[in-house]
Amino acid sequence: MIWWHIVLTVICSYLFGNISVARMVSKSQKQDITKLGSGNPGSTNILRNYGLKMGILNLVLDITKGVVPCLTVWLATQNICLLYISGVSVIVGHIFPVFYKFKGGKGIATMLGVFMVADPLVTLIVIASATVCWLLFKYGSLSSFLCITVLTVYEGIKAKSFVEPDKYIVSVLLFVIFCLTWFAHRSNIKRLIIGKESKVDLIASARKKIKNNTVGK
Repeated sequence: MIWWHIVLTVICSYLFGNISVARMVSKSQKQDITKLGSGNPGSTNILRNYGLKMGILNLVLDITKGVVPCLTVWLATQNICLLYISGVSVIVGHIFPVFYKFKGGKGIATMLGVFMVADPLVTLIVIASATVCWLLFKYGSLSSFLCITVLTVYEGIKAKSFVEPDKYIVSVLLFVIFCLTWFAHRSNIKRLIIGKESKVDLIASARKKIKNNTVGK
């Protein structure tokens, strides 16, 4: 890896991660998602306030936000380390966006976009499993924890087959992704422990219509 490739990858991926899809979606409804529901500018809060269709739209666009920089880097360099450097950077940009005073989402959809480039088949299987988990237990955070853990651990095991020093670099970057996304969910973990985590029914959300009034928590 050439140093300026790394610098360019970090800067461009981070800035791309600053794009806040949830804010754009809520703005299209003349509202501010940070003042609705949980206040989190992410797919779950969009789903909770605007219904399943808007939630899926937000999810797909946030996944795409992870795909674009990582796929660009991979096609340009074929370097797995740069792919994950781009992945870490775009996730950091999503969670800590400089354009929004470092107050962003929790990074799960963007993380899925990163792994969609690294391992699309496994990522799709994990997404399907997480969806079933959500339908059964109605906790979006549990589905997120499933995605974080399975994908980072699986890719970490796979990284052992890489040549040195790639396997060490990739393992460290995967650990960073693991820590970043779990840290972003620290409030959810606390609420789950004390039994105050909010449930979101996907089936009920499918029938929900967009409201023009502010929805409280």
